[in-house]
Amino acid sequence: MNSFEPTKYVLETVATGRRFEDTGWMLADPQCSEPSLIRAIYDKKQIEFGPEAWGIYTFADWMPVRRMLKGSAPTVTYHSEKLGARLGLPNLWIAFSGWWPEKGAAMSTASFKETEAYSVCAHIPDGEKRVLVVSSAGNTARAFAKVCSENNIPLLLSVPEENIGALWFEKPLNDCVKLICPPKGSDYFDAIALGDAACTSKKFFAEGGAKNIARRDGMATTVLSAARAIGRIPDAYFQAIGSGTGTIAAWEANLRLIGDGRFGSHKMKLFPSQNVPFLPMHNAWKAGSRPLLPMDDEAARKQALQIDAKVLSNRRPPYSLRGGVFDALSDAGGDIEKADNDDIRAMQQLFLETEGIDIHPAAAVALQGMINAFEAGKVAKDAVAMLNITGGGEARFKAEHACHYLQPSLIGNASDPGIVEKIEKLFL
Repeated sequence: MNSFEPTKYVLETVATGRRFEDTGWMLADPQCSEPSLIRAIYDKKQIEFGPEAWGIYTFADWMPVRRMLKGSAPTVTYHSEKLGARLGLPNLWIAFSGWWPEKGAAMSTASFKETEAYSVCAHIPDGEKRVLVVSSAGNTARAFAKVCSENNIPLLLSVPEENIGALWFEKPLNDCVKLICPPKGSDYFDAIALGDAACTSKKFFAEGGAKNIARRDGMATTVLSAARAIGRIPDAYFQAIGSGTGTIAAWEANLRLIGDGRFGSHKMKLFPSQNVPFLPMHNAWKAGSRPLLPMDDEAARKQALQIDAKVLSNRRPPYSLRGGVFDALSDAGGDIEKADNDDIRAMQQLFLETEGIDIHPAAAVALQGMINAFEAGKVAKDAVAMLNITGGGEARFKAEHACHYLQPSLIGNASDPGIVEKIEKLFL
């Protein structure tokens, strides 16, 4: 595969199995009466990896992309010797997304959210005139801002004012990117509400989060990177979760790899982890409940503000719907682990000492969750394990570059009078 062509696929509804054509920006099956994800079913059952020069689009056979955008970089997977030796795990493989030039990791936002952004933005239909809306706790916004700025794609970001320190960039952004924020004391859920308010205007369209096949299949490239490097499907998969979309994507990638036939026929056990005290999916899973357990909004907001891994603070994750986190874990096996803020600092130090690079708090949650699972005997010590380091090298990048920060164009709440009209005026 040396020349790029738009990927061919159809859509399938997880709940019903109905297959239908993608007529544009579809986030659900209009004929399905229950909440359900849709999936891309690709024409190519065996993936053919593209040239390294394509960046993340080396995996384009299994990404619903219409074009290639400039500036992308794939996840780098390598066999861990030092961390693996310290933990007594001889078959530990690390899928690293971030900034680590010596390893070939070249994501300048230092986050695997670039995998989502380069996939989603390359999925936008030709001739789309509306402004893309992305609500984020931080890292996703940084990735989408970079991609849209460099490729001149209009973008409206909604990020809690508490989290705008995450919006740092190598260079000033194109004016096509605008930021709105719910005020301090707000969390990710409030940012989602503000973004949803903007989408009531015909001037904007929602990215869609977990419902967007391009987001999930961009994230799934981390598992494709691992399978390619290892030569087989891993036995166990470890990642921190806020929405759990990455875990769903990993499960879906696993199913495609089984269908490919060259990487094994087994399902890897899934071990997502959450940051104490914010544990909505952990608590529901442990209770054996498909619905999330009832929780007061104010209590949830307070817990979200307490965690160090702010990106893991989604109060309305795609856990219960068909094809969501509950189904992924029920089908593949595994468990939901947890880590507190003290664990995060200890795991960041452990990774720095052994592997030699800084990692994000969320990645440290994943590392602690992995240790928990092995220590509890949920996974054999000699199992082929994939640790998804979803962000790293940020401290290194900032030490080597002068960073620019994006400032909000508007601060307000979704319920403020006239808020939609004020947002519309940002793109006159």
